[in-house]
Amino acid sequence: MRGEAMTQAYGNQHNPTEIKVKKAEKRLDICFDDGQNFAIAAELLRVESPSAEVQGHGPDEKKLVAGRSHVGIIGVEAVGNYAIKIVFDDLHDSGIYTWDYLYQLGQNQDSLMAAYVAALDEAGLSRHPNTTNTGPVKSGGGCGGGGKGGCG
Repeated sequence: MRGEAMTQAYGNQHNPTEIKVKKAEKRLDICFDDGQNFAIAAELLRVESPSAEVQGHGPDEKKLVAGRSHVGIIGVEAVGNYAIKIVFDDLHDSGIYTWDYLYQLGQNQDSLMAAYVAALDEAGLSRHPNTTNTGPVKSGGGCGGGGKGGCG
């Protein structure tokens, strides 16, 4: 009962029955109690991280994270009964992925990835490390700036 109360306290309507990291395939496989199953690419999980580094501190502060097509998952750590923390091989590990957030990512992964690729194209950035597209490049560095290093 305590776990159920904890889950509801954080607003989770969906609960996983199984979570598997597929390191070679660079994805997270997750099965939910309503029968939905998702295979979510590490790249999508990384660029849609719920961390403040990626999402910012307000709705207009989301960072565009480029060059993460290669990213893999090192491991997953439980966060109470309501979420997991994913550790990526680019050492990003500050996002707390609630069950509902993972469910939404799984349900919407095609449209999220399409929007991500379109945003990269518009910014003249690439999914692949150390490359850019031919479009205009926004100036400025920092998180998600597409340059070397940075926290994005």
